[in-house]
Amino acid sequence: MLSALMALMAMALDLMLSAFDEMRAEFGLEPTSNEISGVVTVFFMGLAVAQFFYGPITDRYGRKPVLAASIVIYIIGGIASALAPSLGALLVARFVWGVGAAGARVVAVAVVRDLFEGVQMAQAMSQIMAVFIMVPVIAPALGAGIVAILPWQAVFWACSIWALMMWLWSRRLPETLPADKRRRLDRRDITDSYLTFFRTRTTIWYSISSVFLQSTFTMYLASSELMVSEIFGRRSWFPFVFGVTAIGFGVASLVNGKLVGIFGVQRVTRAMLGVLVAGSLVLLAIAVTANGTPSFWAFMPAIASLLAVFMFIMPNLNAEAMQPVPHIAGTVSSLSGALRMLGGSIMGGYVATQITTSVTPFAVAFVVFSVFAALSAAVARRRPSLG
Repeated sequence: MLSALMALMAMALDLMLSAFDEMRAEFGLEPTSNEISGVVTVFFMGLAVAQFFYGPITDRYGRKPVLAASIVIYIIGGIASALAPSLGALLVARFVWGVGAAGARVVAVAVVRDLFEGVQMAQAMSQIMAVFIMVPVIAPALGAGIVAILPWQAVFWACSIWALMMWLWSRRLPETLPADKRRRLDRRDITDSYLTFFRTRTTIWYSISSVFLQSTFTMYLASSELMVSEIFGRRSWFPFVFGVTAIGFGVASLVNGKLVGIFGVQRVTRAMLGVLVAGSLVLLAIAVTANGTPSFWAFMPAIASLLAVFMFIMPNLNAEAMQPVPHIAGTVSSLSGALRMLGGSIMGGYVATQITTSVTPFAVAFVVFSVFAALSAAVARRRPSLG
């Protein structure tokens, strides 16, 4: 159930990717325009802004009421997107949709923290992500099938129907935050929780590290359709390429759950960040030596491999960030997620707009984001000096 709840966010993103061409035509954009990527970036902005509020609310009122309210907002955003008469209206609706999706994500992560800690939490998050990742595997192909027989707006209606089904199923979810552990919803209490988040070095620096990883992922989501369809000229391959990459996510999540149980969360995270940085340099070399238009068979498999490495890192960063502050799990989940989504949508979204006829901007940004993710994680692990 938690996997399916988190998948509400993936559904709202991945199901529509195959409809980008139809959306460009609908709103009078050029075939190579990546302006349509705004429907991805504003969705992440909605996710980010809303999480600042969901955290304290879930810690005050419990997980289930917040989940129900967020699903209602999600459905409203999906319907408004389907009915949007212009690109501007669609972007506004997508922002609202992101606000709704944020609640399901915050609640799911907070419930995991309510029930697990340490290595068990990292393993639980990996298992959830392994199931959750099935959505990106099938969603682009499903979206392409829907668009082939129905107007492109039907992908948005499908998401709203899925959300309604999830609301009915989630009514069986038990409340995991006991009444005696709920926090007051007043300015001082919220301020104290926020200050605790920003003053806890491990929490804030692991969260910053995840911002750079999210920037890379947002960049990929917003530009993958254009790269495969226009730069590499394999439009019909996009659902397959996206799905195969997502399968790598799922496999990596399962393996990560095993590895952290054997070697520990920090050792696995540190090693995989090293792999990510080294691999990103290889990706840049592939792009630069081919003047921005490398072979599809060299560049896209390299991206898929590096994105799989993400799944050895992101769940562990989330678990480590929340480890020192279990008493404000909802607030930490929301603040960490908000920083990640907002920073990722701004940086990753900007880079995506620069990708038109060359993959070099993608490769350069991949290196920069990977290096800063590794450096931030290193700061988080550093022991305080005795002086």
